[in-house]
This record gives sequence, C-alpha cells and structure tokens, in this order.
Amino acid sequence: MKEFDYIIIGGGCAGLSLAYELDINKKLEKKTLAIIEIREKYKRDKTWSFWKVFNHNFEDCVIKSWNSFTINSRYGSHEMKNKKYPYQTIDSGLFYKKVINRLKKNQNIQFLKDIDHLNTKNSFVFNSITSNQVYDTGLWQHFKGIEIETPKNIFDDEIFNLMDFDCDQRNNVHFFYTLPFTKNKALVETTWLSKMNDETLNDYDLQLENYIKETLKIKNYTIKYEEEGAIPLFYPIKKIEQNKLNIGSAGCMTRLSTGYTFLNIQEHSKYISENIEMIKKAKIYHIGKKYEFLDKIFLNVLKRHPDKMPKIFFDMFKGSSEAVIKFLSNKSNFFEDSKVIFKMPKILFIKNIF
Repeated sequence: MKEFDYIIIGGGCAGLSLAYELDINKKLEKKTLAIIEIREKYKRDKTWSFWKVFNHNFEDCVIKSWNSFTINSRYGSHEMKNKKYPYQTIDSGLFYKKVINRLKKNQNIQFLKDIDHLNTKNSFVFNSITSNQVYDTGLWQHFKGIEIETPKNIFDDEIFNLMDFDCDQRNNVHFFYTLPFTKNKALVETTWLSKMNDETLNDYDLQLENYIKETLKIKNYTIKYEEEGAIPLFYPIKKIEQNKLNIGSAGCMTRLSTGYTFLNIQEHSKYISENIEMIKKAKIYHIGKKYEFLDKIFLNVLKRHPDKMPKIFFDMFKGSSEAVIKFLSNKSNFFEDSKVIFKMPKILFIKNIF
C-alpha cells in the first residue's frame, strides 16, 4: 500500500488552497502529498465573494471588484462606498485551473480517488469533508444563483446589491443578491437563512424568475450559468483525532453570521504552511473567540426573531462602511466592534446571550 507524508481529504477550495500554499512555499520538496478527490473533472461550480481585507494568492482569479454596494429593505436603501476594501468575486473554474496546473508540476503530489488503498498510519491527514450527520435544528444559508445575460446594457457594473430584503420572508429571513459583472451580465441569487426542513422555501427558480422580472424589470434574458448550495451556520461537532486536522468548513473556517469562508481558508492555509514542520504540536487556529461569541448571540436572535432581521441588517450598515466591513471580515478592533454593536437593538441581543 502507498504511503504519503500528508493526505488532504477533499480537493475543493480548502484542500486545494492548502496544497497550493504548501507548494508555493516549498514545503513539499522533501515530502509527499496525496489529495483525495472523487470528481472526474473540475469546472466552475461556485462563486466565492468577499471583501479584500488582506492580499491573497488568487487575484488573477477575480472576475470583478466593486467599491460601492447597496442594502435594500422596506425601510429604505443604503448606498455605501469603500475604496480601501473592494468586494471581490472569484470564479471557481479559474481557481481550479490555476491551482491544479501548478500542483500537477510537482511530482511529490498525487490526486487519488480513494483513501482506502493507502497506508495512513504514518501520515498526517487534513480533512475538509464535513460529517454526514443531519442537523434538522440548525440554521443554514441556502441559495440558488443564476448568471443572466441581457441583449441590452442595463446594469450599473460599478455597484452591486449585497442584500435586498424587500421580498417575501415566509416567516424566515430572505434576501436577493445581485452582482453585475458587466453592463449586460449579472449573477442574481435568492438566499435564505433558515432550517433545511422546510421544503416550501426551495422553489428557487420561481423566486428568481419573479425577482428578475418584477423587481429588476428584466423581461428578456438568457441563463448562462447556475449554482446552488447550502452553508451550515453552525460548527461541526469537534472531534480531536491524532494526526488529523480539519480544514475549511469542517475546520470551523466559516463565519457563522455571514457564511464567508474563502479568506478564512486562505489564512488557515498560510498558518498551517508556516507551522507544518511542527503541525502536531501547533495551536489550533481560530477565526476568533470574540466573533464566535458575537455570532452565537446574533444567530440566537435570527432563530428566535426572524421577522426583526431585515431591519437589524439594514441598521447594521448605517454609518462607517469600513467598520462594518472589518467586523464582517474578522478584522475589527474594539472601537469598530462598538460602532457595529451600538447599531443593534441592545435589549433584544442581551436577552439572547443564552
């Protein structure tokens, strides 16, 4: 049976980001790595978006950046600008192509489809696959997006809509999200924050069709691409195993109040690379205890008072764009935290600490 120094289970964003970080920092010149991935072919299947609060390895995979965005609700609309931290979107197809082309040049890296034929006794395993357990009581961010193309130039591609809550909430939290890549091409997503056991929320195609025609006032368009997914807004059950470390969402790299994961994965990958020689003794990497505590309260409010969330989100974006961007991206200081927290309904949040 084959043996490898390192094994990465799952060749998605987290697994490939880690392998890329190890490779570019020459951590695999005398070590071997196996990446376990069942897919036959890589293609665009996701869109990752985030505020660029620090430099990352995949600037050449960014298909669009914006410095202005809007938040809409029945209470009105905010337009915010921030040139310091642009909002970026990465095409997963470009990401996969860049990383895999690089990794295939390294003879110490192999892509395999099954771990069962490997001797893992002396390997260190990085796992990016979440458990198959069913979490009926947990909240999820589930969504469907379609990239549409119109015959005429109708979008303002200098500004995107981060959240539009002026839509049917169905006793949950619902918003639409529009990213205009060009003046005639945009990604439009319907997004729910809810439990996954309510199938009445899953008529995504009808939601998108109605929003595009009735709200965006677009009658004639072609669908060029579709994506669908669900992000758990809870941490997986933590299980400490010898010679094994979870990464990606399995390693708690998703910010629970936002679903943002991509940049957290990049920071975690860098941390692992810097500590790979002593990885068995390295401290566990966390997004931040402060954010875990605040997100727990936030999600308690979301679960118990979904009707109040559109106004809470709307009010959050009043004031400093830099403070809220850094808060949502795990980079805020105490002063910036205070700016955001003071926008929240204090008594409601205090009641939901537990």
